[in-house]
Amino acid sequence: MKVTEHIKKANGNTQFSFEMLPPLKGQHIQSIFDNIDPLMEFKPPFIDVTYHREEYVYKELENGLLKKQVVKKRPGTVGICAAIQNKYGVDAIPHILCGGFTKEDTENFLIDLDFLGINNVMALRGDAVKTETYFRSEKEGHSYASELVSQITELNQGKYLDDALKNSSETDFCVGVAAYPEKHAEAPSLDSDIHFLKKKIKNGAQYIVTQMFFDNQKYFDFLDKCRKEGITVPIIPGLKPIATKKQLNLIPHRFHVDLPEDLVINVVKCKDNNDVRQVGIEWCIEQSKALQKAGIPILHYYSMGKSDNIQAVASKVF
Repeated sequence: MKVTEHIKKANGNTQFSFEMLPPLKGQHIQSIFDNIDPLMEFKPPFIDVTYHREEYVYKELENGLLKKQVVKKRPGTVGICAAIQNKYGVDAIPHILCGGFTKEDTENFLIDLDFLGINNVMALRGDAVKTETYFRSEKEGHSYASELVSQITELNQGKYLDDALKNSSETDFCVGVAAYPEKHAEAPSLDSDIHFLKKKIKNGAQYIVTQMFFDNQKYFDFLDKCRKEGITVPIIPGLKPIATKKQLNLIPHRFHVDLPEDLVINVVKCKDNNDVRQVGIEWCIEQSKALQKAGIPILHYYSMGKSDNIQAVASKVF
């Protein structure tokens, strides 16, 4: 079932969803199931699975020279999505990136998903690899998420890269995209960000999931701004409980997110990360309840590969 259909079926009730990371290469898929199992009592209509592109590392040879080597630390997104749908009977949503994909790679990736009965995708540009200062697309790939959305939309219309194909079948993907209530780190302004968000919607995106935020007013202001700009698709808030003191510096730097002063003060007072984790859970519970009270159709949680604090939040909200 498509995400948009899940929202309609919910009849105004707030639903619970979450995002998972593939396990590190060499780990068993059971590690994913162990984190999903405690969250199934909250009846998620769908589960997102992130995609991690190849990275480059340099290994020193015996002669002292360096050899460039391609590694993929978290493979298996498609297989995990298929396993989730088979094991739990809920929709799995793979992330698909511009980075690391040519247009041909993208088309073949989507064909595999279609064959597996996966009909939701999250279309993202992706981040620059660690060896690059700025994002660089593949030579025959997409530079922007809006272009990726266009390709998926065209495939939904039966338009493949090889226009000589006859009687080509149409896919039926529901496309989600990302948005940033406090603007993307690379965007010059929030207005500019929304301009390009509108382009993604125009090209066929059907719902939006936001970056994490810790002040609900940021989300509500962003929602109002989007509606005034004519964006009418569902805008699902993304939430994450803060868990370590280190995240006080990491989150604002990496995600361009402001942390409320009250949250910062409460975290600084904590003796250790166990206390920080509890502060993060309580803050996220209050955020969730306020969003639920406002009638937001789905609350989406970033688990970052662990589910215990998400379970603690959901048990008080759903």
